[in-house]
Amino acid sequence: MCGGCCRRQRGPDGTPVVGGAGGRRRGCGTVLTVLALAVSAAVAFLESTAGGVSYAGDGWLHECAKWDAEGGRFLASTFFGGGVAEVRAGEAEELVVVADPDAAGRVALGLAIDAPRRRLLLVYADRPPRFGYAALAAYDLGSWRRLFLTRLDVPGESTFPDDVAADEDGNAYVTDAKGSKIWKVSPDGVLLGVIKNATFMQRPGLRHNLVGLNGIIYHPNGYLLVVHTSGGDLFKVDPKTESVRVVKVQGSLRQGDGLELLSPTRLVVAGMPNRLVESSDDWETASVTAQYVGPIHRVGSSATVKDGDVYINHILGFGLGKKKTHVLARAVFSPSAAAS
Repeated sequence: MCGGCCRRQRGPDGTPVVGGAGGRRRGCGTVLTVLALAVSAAVAFLESTAGGVSYAGDGWLHECAKWDAEGGRFLASTFFGGGVAEVRAGEAEELVVVADPDAAGRVALGLAIDAPRRRLLLVYADRPPRFGYAALAAYDLGSWRRLFLTRLDVPGESTFPDDVAADEDGNAYVTDAKGSKIWKVSPDGVLLGVIKNATFMQRPGLRHNLVGLNGIIYHPNGYLLVVHTSGGDLFKVDPKTESVRVVKVQGSLRQGDGLELLSPTRLVVAGMPNRLVESSDDWETASVTAQYVGPIHRVGSSATVKDGDVYINHILGFGLGKKKTHVLARAVFSPSAAAS
C-alpha cells in the first residue's frame, strides 16, 4: 500500500512534480502512523476486555508479576528499569515503588512476596550479554525500606540469577539460569550455600541447556519445584538434604518459565504456551492437563493467583510511545491434547 501511495506525480510532459511527491510522502507517513495507532488501540482494547489487567509502564520488558493480597495490588519487576512497579485495578499507569540506587544499571528479574514477613524478595542480574553480577534483595512491603542486598556471585563465575521462592521459615532460594544451581539465603540475607546436582543437567549440549533452572516455587509439603527451561524438566528438590529427583511429567514443559501453585496438586507453568500441570502422588509424577495460549504477540513469563484466578504476566510490552502497554492476562485454561 505504501509503495503505491508514495509514487511520484508527473506532469503532462512526464517530468516529476516536486510538490506532489513530498505531499504524497507525508501523506503515506501519516497513513502508516494512524494505522499503527489504530492497531495499538485495538490490541489494547481486546486485551483489556479479556478479564485481565492492562496498564502503561516504562520500558519494553516486565519479567515477573505477583499478587500482593494484603496490599491489594500486583507488583511487577521492570527488567531494564531495575526495580519494581505497583499495579492497582482501575489505575491506568504503574507506580514505581523500588528504584534502588545500589542496583542501578542491573536488571530486575524474578520476585516473590514473603507474606508472613510482609516483604518482597527481588533478584538482580547483570545486563546481558554480561553474566557476572548476581544478587538478592529484600524490601519491606509497607515502607519499601531495603532490608538487605546480598551478592550471590563469586569472582570469575558466569551466572544469570532468574527466579526466587521463599520457604515457611523465610529462607530464600534463587535459581541460576546459566549455571543450573540454586542459591540459598537466610531470612536476614546471609548466603547459606549453593545446591548443585548433576541431575539438573538431563541432556548434554547447548541446545538443551541454553536456559537452565528458571521458575521455582516452594511446596507446603517442604520441597522445591523447579523447571529447566531448555530441557523441559521439572525437578523436586529437598532443601534440607539437597537431594534432587526428576518429576516424571506426561507432556512437555519446554520453554517453561515462572511457576505458581494453584493448589498443592496443581502447578501453573508460564511460558509458550502456559500450562496447567497436575499430580496425585506428591509430585513424584505429573501430567500436563490444560493450556492457555494468551495474546499471540506476547510471551508469558510468570504466573500468579488472585482470588482463585490465574494471571499470566507477559514479558513484552506493546506501543509506540515511551510508555508501553503491559498485560496481566486472566488465564482460561483449555483441556490439552498437548500432554503428548
